[in-house]
Amino acid sequence: MNSVEDKSGEPITVYRQSVVQTFELRKVYRTGFWLNKKIESLKSCTLSVFQGETFGLLGPNGAGKTTLLKTLLGIVRPTGGRGVLLGKPLGDREVKQRIGYLPENAYFYDFLTGWEFLQFTAGLFQIPKSVQRQRIPQLLELVGLAQSAARKKQMRQYSKGMLQRVGMAQALINDPELVFLDEPMSGLDPMGRYQMREIILSLKKQGKTIFFNSHILAEVEQICDRVAILAQGELICVGSLDELLGIAESYHVRGKGGNLEVLKRWIPNLAFEHNGWHGHLQGEPQEFLASLRLMDAHLTTMNLSRPSLEDFFIQQLQQRGIRSSS
Repeated sequence: MNSVEDKSGEPITVYRQSVVQTFELRKVYRTGFWLNKKIESLKSCTLSVFQGETFGLLGPNGAGKTTLLKTLLGIVRPTGGRGVLLGKPLGDREVKQRIGYLPENAYFYDFLTGWEFLQFTAGLFQIPKSVQRQRIPQLLELVGLAQSAARKKQMRQYSKGMLQRVGMAQALINDPELVFLDEPMSGLDPMGRYQMREIILSLKKQGKTIFFNSHILAEVEQICDRVAILAQGELICVGSLDELLGIAESYHVRGKGGNLEVLKRWIPNLAFEHNGWHGHLQGEPQEFLASLRLMDAHLTTMNLSRPSLEDFFIQQLQQRGIRSSS
């Protein structure tokens, strides 16, 4: 729900349509030889994703990100709670015709070419041959596999980046309204990540809703309208980058020398690089500068900025005692 003003200055409430909603969603797995142990992978997960937005789900390994995504897709049944996808309950068959999905570790038919694989996928959606002949070349062009060599190669000869691109093409073969991407940039080199980011941005321009998991927070910061952090099966925060990181009201400082313990009081996320230190200042700048003079430290730069998404992510985990991935 957003508030805007009409020509007279009166506020108007604008409601955005939710395409993904969960209500107290839970998933418990049974493990052990006698299946007598329980692991709660999702704990009372409640969130909404709105039409046309790009939503990033972040979290350390084992946080429950893939479990949440598979539960939304109907691959995994929830233990408790409920969810709605495109206005229908989770698992609705008709909805599956309107969504696309790229798994993190997709398995493809090794002896099919990329073109043949997309034809096979299109057949599952009962897409007419006439439409396939137009859509498949367009998708191969979009993901950078339009050259004849890539089209004729069997997928067992594809690199990791090429497999990821053809996986993206199959996720879009049915022209979905809602696209789920599980670690779409995993294992890609910088050029591959750039190309994947450009593809996601082009989908965003088309008005598609994109829900994806990622560990590459710098890419998420460039792409997403809103993000959520999931840790140990629990959603710990959800919001836009401005809501979570704030407007640029803090200072990023760099310097050399000084007393480590005193510096940490001013710069909680203190880091060291190139024989110096840097981080985001917490406190009054004038008092900080006076403190530097007292401890014989040298300030090299001081720029108005806000914490990066990576800094915020690590801070949120550390506040909850989560020091490393599972």
